[in-house]
Amino acid sequence: MGHDIYEHFHPDERQFVDRAWEWVTNAGDYHEMKLTDFLDPRQAFILESLVNRHPDAAIQLSGGYEGAERKRALVAPDYRDLAAESLSLAVLSISSEDSRIDELDHGDYLGSILGLGLKRDKIGDIHVHEDGCHVVIAEEIGAFLTTHLHQVHRLSVYSELISPEELRVSSVHLEPLDLTVASLRLDGIVSDVYRLSRSKVLIPIRAGRCRVNWKAEEDPSKPLKAGDVVSLQGFGRFKVLELDGLTKKGRYRVKIGKFV
Repeated sequence: MGHDIYEHFHPDERQFVDRAWEWVTNAGDYHEMKLTDFLDPRQAFILESLVNRHPDAAIQLSGGYEGAERKRALVAPDYRDLAAESLSLAVLSISSEDSRIDELDHGDYLGSILGLGLKRDKIGDIHVHEDGCHVVIAEEIGAFLTTHLHQVHRLSVYSELISPEELRVSSVHLEPLDLTVASLRLDGIVSDVYRLSRSKVLIPIRAGRCRVNWKAEEDPSKPLKAGDVVSLQGFGRFKVLELDGLTKKGRYRVKIGKFV
């Protein structure tokens, strides 16, 4: 891989780029298949762009349903019929006799699953419903989860595996918000989106309670870019939909979508 490949990616992403390029060359040059764990949209984009650089490699991505955010990838030599291959996805259905289950949110379910010692990259999208939750997972952790997941946020729950065809998708609604900001710094945009003072935002960011693209981000000055998904614990998530250039006064126009 020429070093020119790195210039398209952030230095933080080098480690993933190296791993992904290894999967691609193993598939294209040595006829190996690689089934990845769940990738976030940025990682999937990187992997796809690397596959496109290799004449003999192909990729299949799936997160269990049309429009999935997190997906597993199968990287293979381009003569394999990938449509026939399974990406080993399962769906965990979590339900409860307790009516308070309608108060649980995405973070409650994810926290309980990770609390069992599982890695985030074995978990796909989480669909919260009023009567429980459907979680897309890697098939290989299914039996472990149905055996061990009995509680979410102190509520007793029942978990079972259902087929991917039975997945109920929760509709994601993004509430639009237009901002003009002095800079694209994380702390500035977060404080504008949630209408908090800059100093109020710095504390949770430095404490690791803010995530950018599913990764804790403790640097308040990190610049955000279009496509970034930001979550601040206790306040919800938003997505940077687009950067609309500069105003006459040199401020940035930013379109935000808040997950509601």
